[in-house]
Amino acid sequence: MVRNEARRTALLDAAIDVLAQEGARGLTYRAIDAKAEVPAGTASNYFANRDELMSAVMTRVHERLMPSDESVAESLAHPRDKRLTVKFMHDIIKRADADKACYLAMMELRLEATRRPEIRKALTRTIADNIEANVAFNEESELPGDRMTVVSLYFAMTGLIYERLTLPDVVATMDLDELVEVMVNRAIGPN
Repeated sequence: MVRNEARRTALLDAAIDVLAQEGARGLTYRAIDAKAEVPAGTASNYFANRDELMSAVMTRVHERLMPSDESVAESLAHPRDKRLTVKFMHDIIKRADADKACYLAMMELRLEATRRPEIRKALTRTIADNIEANVAFNEESELPGDRMTVVSLYFAMTGLIYERLTLPDVVATMDLDELVEVMVNRAIGPN
């Protein structure tokens, strides 16, 4: 059967919304079809089983959260210093704010990974590859900081974003700009 890539993408976007709103237990073919407003049975024609669906959702989440090439090029026109690293961290927060469903879906996928070895394996590979890509980008772009700086900032930003999404009142009284600057300064050091 020839697949319509636009429809497949729409189904994955619907699956992300279902995961964000209903959690992994609510992620059914029927719920995806309803969210995507397609005929019943459409999602099952595109994804043979739950593991295949979850793997495709992981890939789509990462596609949606990646910065555009134009945005990265624009940022890299700035001096390669701590201020640029701070800007990149703020850009991550802006993308999270603009697409909360993706981060919530990722949290659901992470929870599902604790119960499903195949999802854990795929998600571990995806996240590990993402961290390695971030380290390589930092090195190739000649940004300040080493591998541990990038890894530390990755985990700090992940925690901050998840906190803002799940318990926003915890960080509501904090100055987000100051918090990000402090995280970067402590990760990179005084230089």
